[in-house]
Amino acid sequence: MVGTAAGVGDLARNAAAGAADLVGAAAASKAVRRAGGGLGIAGAVVAAGLIAERRATRRARALPDVPEDLRPGPLAGRATTVVATDGVPLHVVESDGRAGGRRWAPATPTLVFAHGFCNTADSWCFQQRELADLGPMVFYDQRAHGRSGPSEVARCTIDQLADDLFAVLTARVTSGPVVLVGHSMGGMTILGLAERHPELFEERVVAVALLSTSAGDLARVTFGLPVGVTAAVRRVLPGLAVGMRHAPPLLERARRRGSDLAYSITRRVGFGTTDVPPSVVEFLEGEIANTPIPVIGSFLPTLLDHDKLAAAAVLRNVPTLLMVGDHDLMTPLPHSRTLADALPEAELAVEEGAGHALPLERPDAVNERVRALIGRAHPARRVRPAWPWQRASERPGPDRSDTGRPDTGRSDTDRSDAR
Repeated sequence: MVGTAAGVGDLARNAAAGAADLVGAAAASKAVRRAGGGLGIAGAVVAAGLIAERRATRRARALPDVPEDLRPGPLAGRATTVVATDGVPLHVVESDGRAGGRRWAPATPTLVFAHGFCNTADSWCFQQRELADLGPMVFYDQRAHGRSGPSEVARCTIDQLADDLFAVLTARVTSGPVVLVGHSMGGMTILGLAERHPELFEERVVAVALLSTSAGDLARVTFGLPVGVTAAVRRVLPGLAVGMRHAPPLLERARRRGSDLAYSITRRVGFGTTDVPPSVVEFLEGEIANTPIPVIGSFLPTLLDHDKLAAAAVLRNVPTLLMVGDHDLMTPLPHSRTLADALPEAELAVEEGAGHALPLERPDAVNERVRALIGRAHPARRVRPAWPWQRASERPGPDRSDTGRPDTGRSDTDRSDAR
């Protein structure tokens, strides 16, 4: 996969050039001249852009992929169910890396993973595969996501998600130290847990990783759109959220999982400049497509309105990792910097060129950082190999402090801020 990043960049540039040619041709056509005025030209521009986008996307999807056994997929382990406080069944997968019947040492932490919005526990598949030697692992689907049960709209809140995490801990991690790892909405869930159960962070939680997480103020996020467009989107979001809760079947079908448009949007919003294999993009696209539109509409208000910055103070004495990509459109870098200001002892790791889906886009970097985090709270473990779409010269070795970075043009200087 070496060199794919440059190839994708070339595709994008070629698409833009192709779009310009198509626009020029369309503007000179008789049909546009007959349409007259700006409306016809605007339509030609839109059509040309869509054609160029489709061409670029199809070429990107045809790029070489990684072998089947290295692609993302379902978690392995024992499936169980935990019932939330309001009766919603939460799907849980438990696994551990013990071999030969050996027992974990009493001080070995249990790693508990909370996934993000429109994802499932399967989005942690790369972490399960490569961090299994650290200790037992617990993954679960957030309510109304994946294989967990549906939820009342009134219960689709960060506070309820925090209660769900507490229920999982109470039922499946009854003793011993715990490491909490959350991505996006999962990180918000952990902050909610800190607010509602601060005693856990004094007695049992020995380390926390917050990936692509915001403590609040998401209503101001621009999603990479122009200011004027963003302002218009903010005005319609409340009504849109309500409408999405009553989405007709036709709207669900209109999402067309597997379409070039769905792939393109997922690639742009979920990832940065990394040469992500097509199977990884398609995996995330499938998770998003399998999240019902009413569920998306039900959670939007709490994501936009929540404020858990004060809860971050609970983590001040807990080794904490804050990790974010500088191309993240959903929870941009300033949101992690705000958390870092509230947690001066936390490590802020900024991944150059990475987008929002860090566990999938930069699995090796995430695994390395989580492993180091646990090492600060527990004896250090050996470093694991890099994923195959990362440069051979930068794959992790036992004596390197900054390794496993993908071929994105990133400099040799570690951009993380140790706080």
